[in-house]
Amino acid sequence: MDLAVLWFWIVAFLFVGYFVLDGFDFGVGMSLPFLGKDDTDRRVLINTIGPVWDLNETWVIVAGAALFAAFPEWYATLFSGFYLALLLILLALIARGVSFEYRHQRPEDAWKRRFDWMIIVGSAVPALLWGVAFANIVQGVPLDADHNYTGTLFDLLNPYALLGGLTTLLLFFTHGVVFVALKTDGDIRQRARRLATRAGAITIVVAASFLVWTGFAHGTAWFWGLAAVAALALVGSWLANGRGAERVAFTLMAVTIGAAVFALFAALFPDVMPASNDPANSLTIENASSTPYTLTVMSWTALIFLPLILAYQGWTYWVFRKRVTRQTIDAAAH
Repeated sequence: MDLAVLWFWIVAFLFVGYFVLDGFDFGVGMSLPFLGKDDTDRRVLINTIGPVWDLNETWVIVAGAALFAAFPEWYATLFSGFYLALLLILLALIARGVSFEYRHQRPEDAWKRRFDWMIIVGSAVPALLWGVAFANIVQGVPLDADHNYTGTLFDLLNPYALLGGLTTLLLFFTHGVVFVALKTDGDIRQRARRLATRAGAITIVVAASFLVWTGFAHGTAWFWGLAAVAALALVGSWLANGRGAERVAFTLMAVTIGAAVFALFAALFPDVMPASNDPANSLTIENASSTPYTLTVMSWTALIFLPLILAYQGWTYWVFRKRVTRQTIDAAAH
């Protein structure tokens, strides 16, 4: 396989890892007003992701670094053209991270409420804007002959992209609520299961609409196959959640997000940034990639370190595998 093509799919894999892992972090954050009846409930929710959220977030740094090194032209066009949208994502992630660390520093309810809302907004904004960004990449944006984006922020907020943003928002929300059901016990677990059932039904409709639109506009055989896997996994997750099989439901939600992201990359291939105004201005795997030497060095580095990173993350999840309950929170407080 050509190294540039290989790194196209490695970048896809890194974004799959980011959306699957940080996706449920976003969902847990967005669930605070729905599942957090009191401060103890909200502490339970936050503690489900407390040991892992920062590790999950590093996937986007690795994905961005891989994109910069393997496809510098793609990186330059994407980060300059989508600058404001990506800046909003960055600010939201900073606000969310600060809130996790500071909400418990003072006992006042008003203090905690302000940081809770920062967690909610800091989770919802990236969940929405990542979908908007990827939908625009697949659909194509206006580029000049030097591959510079010639549109505005409002050009990115078109109906197709907004549907993509709503899809990722709902997918991550449902993914996070299923994770809450998996990681908690008692009343909050039952409420999370009921909320996942309601949210999942809406997610199925919205996600199906987005995948069908994408398929008819940009679909390939690979896209339709991966989209079918995502659709079946999403419905399977919804059914498993209804039966109380949280591990199966969570696993199938991860498969849903992973297959959906790979489907978008399949719809994009062999382009990396299509030009909607003139196909001659499009960025492709061939004209956006680094030199073969650079890709070779990166490939050996990934072969050595990626398995170690995956092993470490798996070990972290194993260590913090136990459920979080109100009793554990109350015991820690005393």
